[in-house]
Amino acid sequence: MQLIVSCAMEPEASPSSAPDWLARIGRHSWQALLGASGMMAFIGECAIILLRSLIQPRRIRWRPILHNLQAAGFEALPIVGLLSFLMGFVIAYQGADQLQRFGANIFIVDLVGLSMLRELSPLLTAIIVAGRSGSAYAAQIGTMKVTEEIDALRTIGVGPIELLVLPKMLALIIALPLLTLFADVAGVLGGMLMARSKLDVSFDVFLNRLGDAVSLSSFLTGIGKAPVFAAIIALVGCYQGFQVGGSADSVGRQTTVSVVQSIFLVILADALFSVVFNWLKI
Repeated sequence: MQLIVSCAMEPEASPSSAPDWLARIGRHSWQALLGASGMMAFIGECAIILLRSLIQPRRIRWRPILHNLQAAGFEALPIVGLLSFLMGFVIAYQGADQLQRFGANIFIVDLVGLSMLRELSPLLTAIIVAGRSGSAYAAQIGTMKVTEEIDALRTIGVGPIELLVLPKMLALIIALPLLTLFADVAGVLGGMLMARSKLDVSFDVFLNRLGDAVSLSSFLTGIGKAPVFAAIIALVGCYQGFQVGGSADSVGRQTTVSVVQSIFLVILADALFSVVFNWLKI
């Protein structure tokens, strides 16, 4: 009799444990769905305001655009140039031994030129800008939201997206292709120096071969990715800034999320570009 009563009083472990992890999966899935829908709504609102500004150019705020162009473009030149130079230097160094083994020294130009101009320069530049400017966008807008400046702008009839988001996005769309072009030059220069010291390929030979190895379509492919990467970085950074709550801790958290999401989406977009370009035989 005691055994029957004790068995009846014991809680059932298996049915209660299963809903716990199912609830966690459902909760995270629902939060991800809400975040994705919120991001799509934000992108749609930004697209409408951008279209309205293009129809009425007097609504475009040129002074914030120029300020963001200097902060996101000109001030990023040293770090982008240095890292691209080192990347081209490393690629040439890694490929030199293998090419020298087969007597194909001249093909170091193809390796450096195609890898930098088509893939690495736009991707590396976008990652640097995501960590540098995307985080700054999220922190700036998040701080303004904590201090209730966003609410003050709405109160006086100024749209925060038109004032804060649009100038950042337009400035980054202009700056990132130029930074990518600068990264192309720096990366090729690093490869030239390593090819000269490691494989005895002179600068004249390198530049002559570069024109044959890298076609115009390959160059434009790398430059064409940059505006898309810029739009991703600006939109994600600004969106996460608007998601900041009422504490300073939320600013740091959303800034970290903006950098992680920007880099992930940039790499994802680059992979999709590769699939589409391969399908189009570009």
